[in-house]
Amino acid sequence: MFSDMLFRLRSLFRRSAVDIELDDELRFHIEQQVEKHVRTGMTREEAERQTRLQFGGLSQVKEDCRESRGVTFVETTAQDVRYALRQLGKAPVFTLTVVLTLALGIGANAAIFTLVNAVLLKNLPVVDPKALVRVGDWADCCQNSGPNTWHDGDYSMFSTNTYEQMKKNTPEFEELAAMQAGFEYRAVITRRDGGEEAAKPRVGEFVSGNYFRMFGLQPAVGRLLSDTDDVSGAPVVAVISYATWKDTYNGDGSVVGSTFWMNTKAVTVIGVAPERFFGDRMSSTPPDFYMPIGTMPDEAGGKSFRDPTQNWLDIIGRVKPGTAMGSLQEKLNAQLKRVQATDPEFSAADIAKTHLVLTAGGAGTQSMQKDYGSNLKLLMWISGLVLLIACANIANLLLVRGMGRKAELSVRAALGAMRGRIVRQLLTESLLLAGIGGAAALAVSYGGARMLLMLAFPGEQHVPISASPSAEVLGFALGVSILTGVLFGMAPAMIGSKAPPADALRGGKRTTTGGASLLQRGLTVLQAALSVVLLVGAGLFSQSLGRLQHTDMKLESSNRYIIHFNAQAAGIREEQVNAFYRLLEESFQVIPGVVKVGVSTFTPMEGNDNGYDIQLVGQPNALRSIPNIIVNPEYFDSVGTRVLMGRGVTVQDTATSPHVAVVNEDFVRALFKPGENPIGHRFTAGGHLAKPYEIVGVVEGTSYTDVRKNGMHPMYFGPLSQPSESGYAGALVVETARQMSDMESIARRTLMGINPNLAIQKFETFDAQIAGQFTHERMLATLMTWFGGLALLLATVGLYGVTSYTVARRTSEIGIRMALGADRSGVVAMILSSALSQTLLGLTIGFPVAFYGVTLVKSQLYELTTVSSSALVVAAVILVAAASVAGVIPARRAASIDPVQALRME
Repeated sequence: MFSDMLFRLRSLFRRSAVDIELDDELRFHIEQQVEKHVRTGMTREEAERQTRLQFGGLSQVKEDCRESRGVTFVETTAQDVRYALRQLGKAPVFTLTVVLTLALGIGANAAIFTLVNAVLLKNLPVVDPKALVRVGDWADCCQNSGPNTWHDGDYSMFSTNTYEQMKKNTPEFEELAAMQAGFEYRAVITRRDGGEEAAKPRVGEFVSGNYFRMFGLQPAVGRLLSDTDDVSGAPVVAVISYATWKDTYNGDGSVVGSTFWMNTKAVTVIGVAPERFFGDRMSSTPPDFYMPIGTMPDEAGGKSFRDPTQNWLDIIGRVKPGTAMGSLQEKLNAQLKRVQATDPEFSAADIAKTHLVLTAGGAGTQSMQKDYGSNLKLLMWISGLVLLIACANIANLLLVRGMGRKAELSVRAALGAMRGRIVRQLLTESLLLAGIGGAAALAVSYGGARMLLMLAFPGEQHVPISASPSAEVLGFALGVSILTGVLFGMAPAMIGSKAPPADALRGGKRTTTGGASLLQRGLTVLQAALSVVLLVGAGLFSQSLGRLQHTDMKLESSNRYIIHFNAQAAGIREEQVNAFYRLLEESFQVIPGVVKVGVSTFTPMEGNDNGYDIQLVGQPNALRSIPNIIVNPEYFDSVGTRVLMGRGVTVQDTATSPHVAVVNEDFVRALFKPGENPIGHRFTAGGHLAKPYEIVGVVEGTSYTDVRKNGMHPMYFGPLSQPSESGYAGALVVETARQMSDMESIARRTLMGINPNLAIQKFETFDAQIAGQFTHERMLATLMTWFGGLALLLATVGLYGVTSYTVARRTSEIGIRMALGADRSGVVAMILSSALSQTLLGLTIGFPVAFYGVTLVKSQLYELTTVSSSALVVAAVILVAAASVAGVIPARRAASIDPVQALRME
């Protein structure tokens, strides 16, 4: 009879392929299904609605028939999309769940790709960036002289004389431009003439006159710098960045041609740089103003410009087509050696070690790649795992939904629909879901990218990375959406297309057989395994951050404030600095609540360093590039550094008294024998100071740059009032008896009272300055925790879905068990044990993967080389707890099944 009916149905479709009508026999089976639903306790209206859902493929059957009569691919695709939209509209909860899951998974990936694209993949927004070559392979601040011991003879900063020789004698370059190294650390005190604004620190970069021409740029407004501007004695001019022009001056056209006071010097703004241009390299603090090197005043480092021994320039050039990079590098190396041969500080051995390396100049992101490259690559892998978990989750949901649509698919197969046609229809639904999820992911991507920028660059305003989705990010999101649509849709589509035609005419499905399929359980295990990997990772990065933050840095940071200023930019000359320092101390000491006032060149955990070679007088022992800080008498107390031996700096250490220094513990360990008293010994710094230092004290080995540095970090401290090559002091450490919320405004008024041009360059608490050194670790720990939480949520939802589906499939079995005497607790235990067994299997797989994963990221972990037991235990407890919650709800539902109703379903 069954085959007879199928034959008649197929004949019916051949007779009327467009206006298809079910014959009486099929209608009879539909009515039978309605009656069965009514017997289970449904109202007739609910039963008819449920049956319509089961046999809801009738309109699609018409479209199947149209395709068999030669309808075009475009038409059938449009039909598939319309039908998919109707089907998704019938299941709003399912659709919303899938879309949100995809939005989170794809959005997280797109947000991180926004940074990856900007930092690792993009070129400078200039003409033909591939033709640009940077002379050197590292970026450093800010100037040095003599043999390069930091990088073992590898040079990337050069003197003015070296640059001019290269420019003159290297015709392989169409243009060779120079720019001030470390400009980020040398703010320019700026105020617009005639305005009411106070002087503010701005980022200024001094560049050669051909700088913009070398990049092939055109101005947004006015004109750019030229060679005639880069001549000593020429009118002092500047180009303002587009971002500063727009954000600070609202795009006011009158800015061009107006006068600004920069470091107390009158400067005319002649133009606005192109909109997307952020300088020759990507920086979290790109230049606000570009000024010509030839007019560089002493306050901005002009002495380095005129000193042939000072290396202070970065160099970048545009090479002519067909230039051999190897030959060009050899030629530049020879020129550098010839320049050094004229400097008596260079020995033959030093010159023999001298070399430079040419690198691609078009990317402009070398320094940021070094800082963020490994972190971004790690985050891409982590977000990829989250997306994989999301795909597994959605595949499970589609498998469950496909079982609910088994009757519909069986009808279509019974009426002649080809398997490929059904697969295509189901894949269309998956791709449509992925497309909607991808569109929603763009909003998540934008918010996520903004959050990432705030985590990676806290407090920075002009980071040249836009959170808005670019064409590359849109393409990435589209590609990921299509991939995920195929990935999570293929298996359910293939399984759903196998629906036996005989099921179309069965009055129902037997519910006493089996629960979730092996594939469904496998996907749940995969989610659990990946979730435990991410949870363990979150625990390890949090532990690493905690260890860094609780390292004993031998500092006292509570109730202390760091105030950065630039006395030189405010017009204070060298012969005035000692009197200025005394006035600075006195002005802050009289503020109510102030306990100590420290003055120094830089402060602990600031991320700066000045290094000189050290040689003990009368001994062969030497140290390379030892940091030096000049300080006032209250400095050590202000930062909480204890004097261990001898004395600290005192008011008696004046310009006319013996040249003294205080050294730290690591200095003593490096140059003296155990137990040897260093007090009274003398040493020279830099090899060219006529007056050596006498060691008068030893202080604790306070952390100054990076607590991750293992081993010794020798340093020495000189009095602020004695001659030194460390430059002007630029930092105040103010210790107060209590917290002072208005300390910044008090400090600003105090500095301006001393000198109207003495602006605060940066103000923060000492705690905040220390915390700023852990920005990368905090970002990774935060994101790993969020990703781990998201993975846990997705895995929990997936386990809940599979367990609920299992309960629904085993309703009759559970009813029979309870009818035969099984108690509620036994049913709960049976369902819950099934859910937990999948979780435990996931743990078993996930733990070895986590152990392997930590070997790949151990370089980014502080004092952690393997997975800690605490991270494993916490991850396991969290996952098991989540699995218990996901399993107990359907388990309790199973225990409440009425055995009578369950048996009626049979």
